[in-house]
Amino acid sequence: MGRYVCAQGVAAIIVVLLLTCAGYGAAPRVEIASSPNPVGSGARALGMGGAFIAVADDATAASWNPGGLIQLDKAEMSMVLQYTDRTEDLSFQISPEANSGQSISQYDINYLSAAYPFVLLRRNMIVSFNYQRLYDFNRNWEFDMDIPGAGVYRLDYDQQGGLYATGLAFSTMLTLDLSVGVTLNYWGDFINENSWEQTYDEVFDIAFVGVFPNLHEERFSIEGWNANFGFLWRLSEHWTLGGVFKLPFEADVDHTIIDNNVTTSQSTDQLDMPMAYGIGIAYRHSDELTFSADVYRTHWGDFMYRAQDGSAVSPVSGKAERESDIDTTTWVRAGMEYLHIGRKFVVPFRAGIFYDPAPAEKQPDDYYGFTLGSGIAYKKLIWDVAYQFRYGDNVSGGVMENMGFSQDITEHLVYTSLIIHF
Repeated sequence: MGRYVCAQGVAAIIVVLLLTCAGYGAAPRVEIASSPNPVGSGARALGMGGAFIAVADDATAASWNPGGLIQLDKAEMSMVLQYTDRTEDLSFQISPEANSGQSISQYDINYLSAAYPFVLLRRNMIVSFNYQRLYDFNRNWEFDMDIPGAGVYRLDYDQQGGLYATGLAFSTMLTLDLSVGVTLNYWGDFINENSWEQTYDEVFDIAFVGVFPNLHEERFSIEGWNANFGFLWRLSEHWTLGGVFKLPFEADVDHTIIDNNVTTSQSTDQLDMPMAYGIGIAYRHSDELTFSADVYRTHWGDFMYRAQDGSAVSPVSGKAERESDIDTTTWVRAGMEYLHIGRKFVVPFRAGIFYDPAPAEKQPDDYYGFTLGSGIAYKKLIWDVAYQFRYGDNVSGGVMENMGFSQDITEHLVYTSLIIHF
């Protein structure tokens, strides 16, 4: 009997340690599976490496730089679809038997918009309605981990959901060479639910004690408002400068915890979203050839989850606000576009490269990639397609740092968009 009680005690300690490693029990973690630095949408922009702040001359400008919307001289509608294929190779230094490769594939609507230009008080103006998918949370991990002298821990971790913004944008010309714009965004349920959930389906197979299944779920639903401001300044016949500023904001979070199908906690918390801003420059060598480059910064140190009880933690590291050390990330992208202009149609060729760091404790995780794109424009229709390859080696070390955890991530992203002019 004493041996059995001792084994139970060891099992209890192991359970506590593994729950801590898994990322719950103390503070919510926000695991953004996609790039945490989305600025805008559109296959054309993606094909140019995402360097679009100083170009921003189609309906997706509301998401990149609302100051560029004024360049649209006709009413138009657009839709962007995306396909994502992501592979995550998990590595555990302490328990290498848990090393495994995980992957996920999905389709989704990335962007919808309708824009209408008009003249008021002898000034060109434009308004647009926009719907954009900003953050992707979809992820699935499965692994077995040996507990020396005690048994086996099995985890099936599933995370699903996304965050979307529904926006109303406006742009006007201040002078012939300078335009400004603003997008007011509502982060809440519209076409999709603005939410995500994390499910930990666990089995503790403890020697001399037995098998202990455990199902832990956390559900998050957010709602909030913010605004993005932008400008576009034509410096000369060939050069254009653009800038965008995204206001920080506080989102309300409905947080529900469910253990073994029983709701154990419900609270209304707060998620502090960080300030972000970027600047871009474009060089239009001719009607056929354009080069562009962007720099974009996000203050992830201000990204905080504030629980109803008043405690605050970094959703990136899971550490308390005073202990967390999350640096600002600086995102750099460059790209080009060449247009083959025919008698009845235009065929573009696009390419770009980028550095897209993700926030992490002490220093950002490094991600790099390249893009390619093409399409066709015929009369009132423009169809574009773009491919992005993004990768990060030895990243996400802070997720389960006590286990010597890291990941190698490769992601394939395809955008296809259709723009209709009226």
